[in-house]
Order: sequence, then C-alpha cells, then structure tokens
Amino acid sequence: MTATSKRPPRFATVATAPPDSILGLNEAFAADANPKKMNLSVGVYKDASGQTPVLRCVKAAEQRLVDGEKTKGYLPIDGQPDYRDHVRRLVFADSIDASRIAVVQTPGGTGALREAAALMNSQLPAIRVWISTPTWANHQSIFASENIPYDNYRYLADDKKSFDIAGMLEDLTGKTKPGDAVLLHACCHNPTGVDPTAQQWNEIAAVLAQRELLPIIDFAYQGFGNGLDEDTVAVRAITSVCAEAIVCSSFSKNFGLYSERVGAVSVMSADADTTTAVKSQLKSLVRSNYSNPPRHGAAVVATILDDSELTAMWHGELTEMRTRIKALRRQFVDTMKTTGAGHDFGFLLDQNGMFSFSGLNPMQVDELRNKYSIYIVGSGRINVAGMNEERMGELCTAVANVIEN
Repeated sequence: MTATSKRPPRFATVATAPPDSILGLNEAFAADANPKKMNLSVGVYKDASGQTPVLRCVKAAEQRLVDGEKTKGYLPIDGQPDYRDHVRRLVFADSIDASRIAVVQTPGGTGALREAAALMNSQLPAIRVWISTPTWANHQSIFASENIPYDNYRYLADDKKSFDIAGMLEDLTGKTKPGDAVLLHACCHNPTGVDPTAQQWNEIAAVLAQRELLPIIDFAYQGFGNGLDEDTVAVRAITSVCAEAIVCSSFSKNFGLYSERVGAVSVMSADADTTTAVKSQLKSLVRSNYSNPPRHGAAVVATILDDSELTAMWHGELTEMRTRIKALRRQFVDTMKTTGAGHDFGFLLDQNGMFSFSGLNPMQVDELRNKYSIYIVGSGRINVAGMNEERMGELCTAVANVIEN
C-alpha cells in the first residue's frame, strides 16, 4: 500500500486454495528425500526404467515437422483440419455421417470437457449433469466452474470391486429428468478400472435413449483398455440409439503427449444444420477463452495418422504399453499372494487401463506415504502404469504391512 492510499490491498482477502488432491501429491513426492520413494498417484505411463517415454513414432513425426515446418502462424479457431478428421475417424469410424459431427481441437481432454460444459451452460442453461460415484476428481470442478449443477449415480458396488449395473440403471431411470446429461467413461474408468461389458453398454444406452438423456462420453484412454477399436464399444452402443452425444477425447495417454495438451470435443447432432450451429457456438466459446489451440501436439498426431508406416508403429507401441500394464497387474496380484497378507487382489485382473481401486483405506494410504514413501491417491486409487517390475516385491511388502497393521 502506498503512503497516500486509503484502500486496503485488493488481494488481502484472497484465501489460499486447497491443493489439488492428485497433483498436490506430485508436489509432495518431489519434495520427499527418500531415495526409495514411489509415485503411483498421477496418471502417467512409465516404462521399466521409471521414465515416461517419448514414443518412437512421435520422435519420427517431430523430426518431419522440424524439417518441413514453414510457419508458426495461428491455427483456425477449431484447430488443425486434418487432425480433426483423424479424431472423428478414431472415435466414430464410419458409424455416423460426418455432417452430423462437429469436432473442435482443445487443449487436452480437460479442455474438451470444459468446452462441453461451456456449451451446455450457454445453450442448455437448465441442464443438470449426472456423474458416477466415484469419478475422476476433476469432473465435478469442471462442471461447477460453468455453474452446471451435478448429481451422482451409483457405479461401484458395495464390495468396491465390481460394477453396480443394477444401481446405475435404477438411478438413471428413477432420478433423472428428460433433458439431463450423463457423464460416462468410455473405457478404463477412472479411478476404478471397472468397465461395463458390451451387453451392459447396450442396456445403459437403451436407458439414455428412453429417458432422453444427453450422453457426455469422457474418452481419455482409447487403446489402453482392449484396443483402439474395441474401446469404442460404449460410443457405438450409445450413438446407435441416441440422436445426440458429446465425446471428449484426449491423446495424452495413447500418444504419450502429456505436456502437449492434445484433445478434442466432438458433438454429434441430429442433422447437418444443427451441427453447423453447434460448431459456430463452440468456436465462439473458444474465441473468448484461449482463441485458438496450440499446433505442435495436433500436428504430431496428424503426421502419424497421415502415414501408414508411422500409424503401424503407433499401433505397436500402444499395444506394448497396454500389454505391459496388464502384465503389471498380474505381477502385483501374484506377488501379493506371496506376502502372507491373506488379502486377495485377484479382482484387479478384471479391471482395465492405468488405474485400479485397491480397496486401501485413507489410514493405510497415509501409512504407505509416511512410512514407505509410496504415494497413492487417498481414495486408494493406484496408477498401475507407474509400477515397476524390479520393485514389485518392495511395493507388495509395504502394502501387506499396512493391511496387517
């Protein structure tokens, strides 16, 4: 405050925001001096050396871009055209006429969700969104930031190990109102790793259509469950019976482009004229937010998918990551059996993707961090993709110890 000012400092009343429940753990991990520390909290893939690798296909694509790039000019508001075409084909294939789908490039999957929420707030102001219990910790905040009210539907059964299909369908049938939105995880449910079967997706889709609910599909892990096409089972089931849907894609995981923030929001409308109007509103929202998206990550994805050799390389590397995660699950389950803890983790083998709901309670999570410098989310969510083959015995011994105490 200056000597002549009578006004108190404007920011003096600003309260300190609580740390992010997941990224805050990353900060605590970085400050931990224990050389044996393990970070199984933040959702990033790590290889056997403990590094988050740059995919070989990405390196090759980046070299081509460096050699051939002639400008750093702005992209269009809705992003790079060939990238958007590739997103549409990856998500929808040829199942929906392209004229019904508006695709807008976004800064990551989080940006896609935020743009979807902004569209709902500006064009569907009376809407409420239904979110699974549990869900990714950031989902509620994203919709709350756009003043969209939310409620929850049941997802995980009381045993904390299996999918509660009956509870979910009962909630969607009995609690929702026509016109409400429902947020769904296309595959590799975060934080549980528990996914519906193909038949269960058909049942869910039928309720969505019958209740006239708007599906919002968070598609952050395409290819990390059972395969690129296999993981679209939810999208296929829903779009075959619903005239409208929103799909929020991320390529952080399946291309390893975490820091490049590569995503897209795709809105499926009932007809081409509606799609044109929806896209104009999405572009207006982008213009008043970040104006236009970054180029590099989308250019990498487009370069890979424009070239058959690089695409084949990507498919192979994605398969390597998916297969290794499944092997880590198996190794953890088998190693836990040797600890004598008497706690069967076999249910993890039925789960998909990077994450698993371990069943560890908050006290056990705290003990893992305080005594062993092993960091997992307070809910008990473990990032399986952060495990290490050579240190699996060390991890399982620590888990067994906190279970027995």
